[in-house]
Amino acid sequence: MKYSEFMGRLDSGKLPHIFLLAGEEHYYIEKARQAIFKGLGADKEDFADSLQKFTGEVGLDTLIGTIETAPFFTEKNIVLVQDTPLFKAAKGEATGKEREKQLAGLISLLEDMPPYSYVLFISREKPDKRKKLFKAVEKTGLVLEAEPVRAWNIGDWLQDKLREIGKELDREAYGYFQGAVSLMQPISLEFLDSEFDKLALYTEDRRINKGQLMQVFASLPEVSNFALLDAVSARDVRKALFLLKRQLSEGTYFTIILALLTRHVRQLWQAKLLMSKGIRGKALARPLELNPYIAERLGQAAERFSEQALKEAMLELIDADYRLKTGQAGEEVLEHAIILLCKKWGI
Repeated sequence: MKYSEFMGRLDSGKLPHIFLLAGEEHYYIEKARQAIFKGLGADKEDFADSLQKFTGEVGLDTLIGTIETAPFFTEKNIVLVQDTPLFKAAKGEATGKEREKQLAGLISLLEDMPPYSYVLFISREKPDKRKKLFKAVEKTGLVLEAEPVRAWNIGDWLQDKLREIGKELDREAYGYFQGAVSLMQPISLEFLDSEFDKLALYTEDRRINKGQLMQVFASLPEVSNFALLDAVSARDVRKALFLLKRQLSEGTYFTIILALLTRHVRQLWQAKLLMSKGIRGKALARPLELNPYIAERLGQAAERFSEQALKEAMLELIDADYRLKTGQAGEEVLEHAIILLCKKWGI
């Protein structure tokens, strides 16, 4: 299940005895781990004594024995199995009779857990749902599938965070946030989480506008990059050149800006081709792997350029990349490319 549903189940009542936190999104896994530990009494003095930790490969007999062992000086026996490969998809996985017997024993134990024991499995990879062990955990416990967050699916995280801090974004602020996040490679939810906490302290207003969001996110390179690409999309050459010079003066390496320009022109071209096939508006989101709001804006921007113009723009940027990397030109080629994008290559 997804993070929001998982956390809701944790808050709904009595904790199950088995948990699996699996996937690539470390932020969700860590948040869920902290919530589980809190529910199991992490604030109590004897919590450390009740916690048994394993990392990586662990013998199944050892694991079974640890789960079955009754605690002596604490009420609970909490077993944490970190970075376990037990749920990992493995092609052509060969297991002997002894291993199969041990797995069967572990599954049988998980289906009928001792009342004093709790098991938390953590895997940094997507689980193989075909495995009998996964099915047993899913049946008797709670499973968090922590899929990586990208710009196109960050909406759930954003809504959960805004609900947590008691805020909401107006339309312009939402668009600004989505635009900046679309350039983050990769997206750091830990960073965004802390920035929104700052934002909650910064303003007493429930509704956050674009100006307030900009003040908090102003130091992010992605924000300046988004503003530059937005100016190019609008074919505002004066603003685009101003933002380019500011980026360079602040130390942004020219190859980063060139790579972003190239990516942006490629996306405009892709959007143009998709729209010629009747795919428009927010429907562009899936094929472009973008947030629907950003995809719709990209489509609107693509309408300002001809298909031939975008093809030529790609060739110009590829040539600029070669000349910059071979020392045949300097930062002026970026200015030249932006001028041509904004002036010559419109419809």
